[in-house]
Amino acid sequence: MYRTIMDDHFPAKMEISFVDQDLRQTLFYEKVTWTIDDVQKGLRYGENPGQEAALYRLVNGNLVLGETQTIQPGQYLASDIELLQSGKHPGKTNLTDADNSLNILRYFTDRPTAVIVKHNNPCGVAQADSLETAYVKANMADRVAAFGGCIALNRSIDKATAEAVSSQYAEVVVAPDFEDGVMDIFSRKKNLRVIRIGNIRRLQDFVGQRCVEFKSLIDGGIIAQWSFVPTARSRADLSPARCEVNGKTYQTQRMPTDREYDDLLFGWLVESGVTSNSVLYVKDQVTVGIGTGEQDRVGVAEIARDKAYRKLADRYCFESYQVPYNELADAERKAEIDARVAAEKGGLIGASMVSDAFFPFRDGVDVGIREGITAVVQPGGSNNDYQVIEACNAADVAMVYTGQRSFKH
Repeated sequence: MYRTIMDDHFPAKMEISFVDQDLRQTLFYEKVTWTIDDVQKGLRYGENPGQEAALYRLVNGNLVLGETQTIQPGQYLASDIELLQSGKHPGKTNLTDADNSLNILRYFTDRPTAVIVKHNNPCGVAQADSLETAYVKANMADRVAAFGGCIALNRSIDKATAEAVSSQYAEVVVAPDFEDGVMDIFSRKKNLRVIRIGNIRRLQDFVGQRCVEFKSLIDGGIIAQWSFVPTARSRADLSPARCEVNGKTYQTQRMPTDREYDDLLFGWLVESGVTSNSVLYVKDQVTVGIGTGEQDRVGVAEIARDKAYRKLADRYCFESYQVPYNELADAERKAEIDARVAAEKGGLIGASMVSDAFFPFRDGVDVGIREGITAVVQPGGSNNDYQVIEACNAADVAMVYTGQRSFKH
């Protein structure tokens, strides 16, 4: 089934019109195809084998609703990729993973940054002084989940980074360019899809721009909405946690340090690409634990915490013995790793906690406080904000508000 190339009966062109009385605004799209092994077609299949799928790129038209307008045609990213190497045609998941990695990566242009996405959620994101270090940190943040993922990098890939990437199994690598000799390294992995998107160099231009998102319902109905734009992108956009209840003012007693501010902003921008409900832990510009897609906030805070412990144990085991933690048979060595991880509380001591929506009760933030977090960023707005503020003040934890929710479904 996985080797099947689906037929593609989707037409070569598509038009979507928005009509209001005498005003018609039409967006024009054309289907994207590639020729691989003498087979010209678009997507290999959809989310699963057996589902036909097609990729369309916006080639003309302009949509203005109120004071907001769509991204102008021709500013291509994931809808018009340049396949430098691909053993087979890409599938829908390959491209949506690449797209969400760019969705996150656009906010990080100042330093080398690596985003690894799996099933449309980041499993590791890191910034560093070199591209290789950023990739290694992102990979080791969750080495297990990164297996078979999409790796997106915001700098031209050098040989050292290419060797590091090739030492793991990945489905897709996305970058603005590739230095001499890099494609020779990647050619060892014939099914690795190597994608060049020159516009990654212009990702900053896509910050704040919107497109129309469509969600199809079971009966064929469609929900249309503007894409999300995070408004909190600098320190000045974050406000001290504060609320008033029954005439009493509650306010955070400590503002974040410079390091905490960096981590809070880093985590909040990564949050824009994480499925809700979600809670992240970040430390030194690296994701420590990412909890995604849960129904309750305290539960996702606990899942992110538990993942931080498990992923750190696997990282220490792999670094020391070159085997995954789950395959380590030596009970004594395993106990040593467990003790080290427990002492470091999964790497959460000194980390920052990020929540995509307010904490309805203090139990969510208490999960992070017990692990030694020192700062929190969240939208604010709960009736129980005062309880969350009191919990943070009692633990000398700084907390700031974004004033904006960041749901992604």
